[in-house]
Amino acid sequence: MSAQAIEVANEQRAESRRVGRRQITGFAFGLAGVALIALVAPNITGDTRTFAFEPPPDPLEFSFDPPTVVVVIGVVYLLAAIASFLPERLDHWARAAQILAAAATIPLILVVALGLSAAPATNVTNLLDESLVLSTPIALGAMTGLWSERSGIINIGIEGTMLGSAGVGFMVFATLGEASSTGWLWFAVFAAVLTGGALALLLAVLAIRYQINQIVAGVVINLFALGLTGFLRSEVIVPSGNSKGISTAEFGFPLLEDIPILGETLFRGKPIHYMMFAVVFLTWLVMFRTAWGLRVRSCGEDPHAAETLGIDVIKTRYRSVVLGGFIAGLAGAWFSMESQSGFEDNMTNAAGFIALAAMIFGKWTPWGAFAGALLFGFARALGSRLQFLDVEISGFGIPSEFFQSMPFAVTLVVVAGALGRSVAPAAEGQPYSPSK
Repeated sequence: MSAQAIEVANEQRAESRRVGRRQITGFAFGLAGVALIALVAPNITGDTRTFAFEPPPDPLEFSFDPPTVVVVIGVVYLLAAIASFLPERLDHWARAAQILAAAATIPLILVVALGLSAAPATNVTNLLDESLVLSTPIALGAMTGLWSERSGIINIGIEGTMLGSAGVGFMVFATLGEASSTGWLWFAVFAAVLTGGALALLLAVLAIRYQINQIVAGVVINLFALGLTGFLRSEVIVPSGNSKGISTAEFGFPLLEDIPILGETLFRGKPIHYMMFAVVFLTWLVMFRTAWGLRVRSCGEDPHAAETLGIDVIKTRYRSVVLGGFIAGLAGAWFSMESQSGFEDNMTNAAGFIALAAMIFGKWTPWGAFAGALLFGFARALGSRLQFLDVEISGFGIPSEFFQSMPFAVTLVVVAGALGRSVAPAAEGQPYSPSK
């Protein structure tokens, strides 16, 4: 055997012995499986618990024994762990097993929570409904980041853009419409969208015109919005006497909302929530199915090559960032004029940063980012549901702060797992000056 063949064989053996992401994930599933079977299952109630899938009085129900379900999911985790160490040629089986185990985590959390709670049942359909609603600002924020970063501009200012839009929009509603007129409500939503565009334009000027570090420019937007909205609330909104008012009205799609189980979840809601689906679809359509979308993406990958093809990189970036700002303004309007009719300091509660995590999780694609938004929306809804169930461990009540931190914990886990596989646009964050 030649020296070169020996060297290749040695490299292949080293590669086969290398512990990769798949094996590490499998090891984690193995530990979790053992813990579920040996520690969790024996220490939760054996009383029957129920998942309800429709509202009372006669809902569709599924009853189960919590320890049995926990043991079954523990076995699924162990099988996923074993599959993770299969040869490379069986990688697709290992990946499928890990996805199945990860999906089983959602019912596992609910089962364990019910097993540690005095509540006999919980409504799963309501949980899904809450998840969809809470994912609205995250999905809109992710689309904001997508338009900015696909054109080459890092947008850390999504949080501030949403907060500023929420504050200015409700200020308009409180002062001009006395927080009670439907016509002024929609005018205020429009004002919030314009505010988002204005704050995004400020970011674009700092990052494109003056080539300030884009991370710093985003932080400036966040701090500016925090101070501006605090001033508007204390000096304008509260003195107006209209701190609370009406919100956008709920409506349903005839016939579709009567579909059993998921009819009201999918086909009954408020307008900005449904606008979110339209924004995600249009972002995908324009960015990946039109010539202008191709120009935007080329500016984020190689602006100098785009320039040689006649694309005005500066104008394209300005337009993309401002368009994203309009979308963030709509998300801000959701907070102050749909989720609730009122404005509170820092009411966006880091949704803009979670939206960035959803965008990264989705690998800078609209539908991937939307899936990430659904995940984070579910984490928020789940935290609220667990708090409502009053979960206890050995008589010790879990503090509400633990449940409130769940979305941020999920953010850390997801971003840590996704960053190794996600590739940002090549020219993202790099200053650009036309060659002409």
